[in-house]
Amino acid sequence: MKWLFNYKYSITYIILIVLLNTLFAYIPLMQILSTEISPMDWTVGVVYVLRDFAQRELEHKVIFPMFIGSLISYVLAGKDLAIASMSAFLIAEFVDWSIYTFTKRPLSQRILWSASLSAPIDSSVFLWIIHQLNGLAVLVLSLAKIFGVLFVWYGWRSREKRTMSNALDIVTVNQN
Repeated sequence: MKWLFNYKYSITYIILIVLLNTLFAYIPLMQILSTEISPMDWTVGVVYVLRDFAQRELEHKVIFPMFIGSLISYVLAGKDLAIASMSAFLIAEFVDWSIYTFTKRPLSQRILWSASLSAPIDSSVFLWIIHQLNGLAVLVLSLAKIFGVLFVWYGWRSREKRTMSNALDIVTVNQN
């Protein structure tokens, strides 16, 4: 049972992938500004947050929960949504990996760079595969993801500032 606690974010991530994909499949589209979008577009930011926490548990092995969530989604939500979801996750993961690997910026900055680059790209691919690609839907999906990431960013930024402040306090104490 301890392994459940050790992988709580990864397990929650799988559940959320399946839940959101299934809801995308069954909740009807709504009209906003003469454009059809899914009400689920507003909720996807939480997946980004959970992916970041799952990635901390599993590192690059976070791809396995993605595959598991996509396989279950294939059964519950359908082929197109499972493929769209997996494609979007892989694109986002590749952008994350590239930014985290090749930039030497603080983690809080890499989080923002990654979301800003990957959100519009993976959102467009997802919507294109499920035949719902339009500007408003891309905007809503991207903003939902970026707001979710801003939540994580704020936490990391606060943590970095506390760590730097504590380090400065230690240096100051040691010099006195």
